[in-house]
Amino acid sequence: MKQVKSLFLAAGAMALAAGSVEADTTDVTWATKVTVAKTGDHCADDPNCMNRYHPDIPMPVSANPGDYIIFETRDALDSDLTLDSTADDLSAVDLNLVHPMTGPVNINGAKRGDVLAVTLVDIEPDEFGYTLIVPGFGFLRDLYTEPFFVGWRTARDGATSDAMPGIKIPMAAFMGSVGVLPGAPEVEAWKAREAALGAAGGIALMPEPTGAQPAEVCGPNGSAAADCLRTIPPRENGGNMDVQQMQVGTTLLLPCFVDGCGLFVGDVHFAQGDGEVSGTAIEIGGDVTVRTEIRKGEGANITAPQFEGGAQLKTIAPTEFYATVGFPLKDKGEIPPFLAYLDGGQIADLENLNEDLTQAARMALIDLIEYIQREHGLTREQAYVLTSVAADLVVGQVVDLPNYAVSAVLDLSVFED
Repeated sequence: MKQVKSLFLAAGAMALAAGSVEADTTDVTWATKVTVAKTGDHCADDPNCMNRYHPDIPMPVSANPGDYIIFETRDALDSDLTLDSTADDLSAVDLNLVHPMTGPVNINGAKRGDVLAVTLVDIEPDEFGYTLIVPGFGFLRDLYTEPFFVGWRTARDGATSDAMPGIKIPMAAFMGSVGVLPGAPEVEAWKAREAALGAAGGIALMPEPTGAQPAEVCGPNGSAAADCLRTIPPRENGGNMDVQQMQVGTTLLLPCFVDGCGLFVGDVHFAQGDGEVSGTAIEIGGDVTVRTEIRKGEGANITAPQFEGGAQLKTIAPTEFYATVGFPLKDKGEIPPFLAYLDGGQIADLENLNEDLTQAARMALIDLIEYIQREHGLTREQAYVLTSVAADLVVGQVVDLPNYAVSAVLDLSVFED
């Protein structure tokens, strides 16, 4: 055996001396990769970018099922924010530009009525991210009325910020927004139901051509200016779902509403708590790699997003935690903001709401923020941001009438000390 080993070593030495051995395997490839590149500073400069949904939006790139598609994505606000930004800079943010999506991509062979299975392979994060409190936005928007900015230094081993000393957030990146183009019937149906909600006093963001991309379809002079849907809210085509469990390795199932599906990706989150309660996660741009499969005819069974996976959820479970439990209780005279669009007289007089998960989540979150301030010395704004990126709102039970229970679970490992 020693003689054989000596012969191999001698042969290797002779080959190296002769310059005939390649020691590097980089050139040994097999995968087909399709890159959907971003160009220019903003979505308006980029033919591979959109911030509205409509079936007439062209698909500039095509890929086959099984290809590795690399989406070069922008941050959620299509912003000019940097590590040196402050809360004062938030007034310059144009919300008409929200959610620049890279794509849409034509998946060869996909037809309306099919299901597109999208497996998340990898996310390479940019080195900068941010979390914001924006007045009028977020789960506790009535309690947090002043702007607040946190700029994060992001890397695969975690995110840190001068505005959040002593805290390091582990990377658990996912696609905040991912979806497919709607068809013409879906556009009409979804517009109608959202208009009805708006007429009842609810929140509905109707088509707005200002800042819309692509401009030739969705802009003020676009061919479908009155019909291009906003990226908020999420709908049956996916979009801005913000579901942190859609981690690397999971497969998202999306019904196809147009031939080619029109797959788009954007709004990458470096990390997020279940709830994204301040209105933002750790928002980043980055390179997202996915692989697709067509499930023929499955659109009859899967009519809205579903997803599947293996052990991925174990990777985002905290190793140690603290949790608060909320019930649908409130002060007499209070009308929670999410119920303000309804007839509020009876609601105001109640101290106990019936089967209300939203109020239970609100109470759990408020208690958790108070715990963070009391036990860890953060300001109320820092605590709110921390819950947005590192605390999960979890439904406990929906049977113990009238008090459904929601827990707010904080990952204590984020505190470096």
